[in-house]
Amino acid sequence: MQRAIYSIIFTLALPLIWIRLLWRSRESPAYRQRMGERFGRIRMPDSFDPERQTIWLHAVSVGESMAAAPLVAALQAEFPDLQFVVTTMTPTGAERVRQQMGEGVIHRYAPYDAPWIVNRFLTAFRPKMLILMETELWLNTIRLARRKGLKIVLANGRLSEKSRRSYARFGRLTRNMLRQVHVVCAQAEEDASRFRELGAESPRVTGSLKFALHDAGGLTRPLAAIHDWKGEHELIVAASTREGEEPAILEAWRHVLEKFPQTRLLIVPRHPERFDQVFRLCVEAGYATGRRSSAESLTAEARIVIGDSMGEMMEYFACADIAFVGGSLVDTGCHNVLEPAALGLPVTIGPSRFNFAAICELLENAGALRSAGDSGELGEIWNELLADRDSRKRMGEAGKAVVAANQQALELTLNEIRRLL
Repeated sequence: MQRAIYSIIFTLALPLIWIRLLWRSRESPAYRQRMGERFGRIRMPDSFDPERQTIWLHAVSVGESMAAAPLVAALQAEFPDLQFVVTTMTPTGAERVRQQMGEGVIHRYAPYDAPWIVNRFLTAFRPKMLILMETELWLNTIRLARRKGLKIVLANGRLSEKSRRSYARFGRLTRNMLRQVHVVCAQAEEDASRFRELGAESPRVTGSLKFALHDAGGLTRPLAAIHDWKGEHELIVAASTREGEEPAILEAWRHVLEKFPQTRLLIVPRHPERFDQVFRLCVEAGYATGRRSSAESLTAEARIVIGDSMGEMMEYFACADIAFVGGSLVDTGCHNVLEPAALGLPVTIGPSRFNFAAICELLENAGALRSAGDSGELGEIWNELLADRDSRKRMGEAGKAVVAANQQALELTLNEIRRLL
């Protein structure tokens, strides 16, 4: 009964979801593109071969797509006859799939979780396995995939205490859903324990696939334009910043300029539709501000640059002396702290970290990460690090060591998938 009510409510909400997509497309036009895919209008690509075994991998957005990339690459290398249909919910996720996986996979926007929409997708692509990334647990998708005989894997699984409480309100429904998943590969024991409490049978602790985002032997190179703009000065990169976070970053930055007036700041907003907004904010705050997309604005007078591009975060970090990871000064749980750590940068964050709690704790205990309670404390930490080059070096080396010591997640996850293929 609960499942039927859920399906009815979801179906009735589809017109509102369509309106929301149109609303979001005002600032991000990509949301208007290929909308039919989300509602079951299936366009079969010429590259799809119905005779080949297909794996459907669902990654909601940028972070999940990045974690999925090394997994897909490893599976393609080991099983060259497999073909992959990768779905995302966001255009930024779609762009990241294009950049990291290229023509080697078929990308589609994920079908919304109404039974008739999911059925159309499954009937068209006829996958043999469904790999869900992190917390992408969709009731009808899982139920219908299991009914059609798909093996179902939750890879890189994470579950915050807040999410556990939310799922627990629908105890029987959640338990039945999780028991249809063949294997849950959890990032940490805390995640596995929460999945177990909700009804998952024998979740495995495989570690985080995001540790696989190492520097590939030092192949990441600084962006020439940013490197030239930075010159001999120190650079702080504020990465993946969220709505409401930039004013706090600018306040911390104000404290830095009092002691280190030549330091540079690069702000990379999480969502492309906010690039212009953040640029205006910095200009209105009185700072000479440039843009990555405008070479003529990258002058010596510019103290701040907006990183208004996609897919260049590692190259931005390669230019930096200190990293701040966004989503942490507002209550959105922090973004990927492993990317700057892998490049040997000292990592700083705000107080919100629930999306990366275990990894943040690991880096913090190793001396690779420092956490600030507010913008004032963040400014103090930045000043301390700018004043002590040796401390920055120690933090960076500790971060690289943590990443190097946790490379087992990819192989452990592959083992679980191999067992089911």
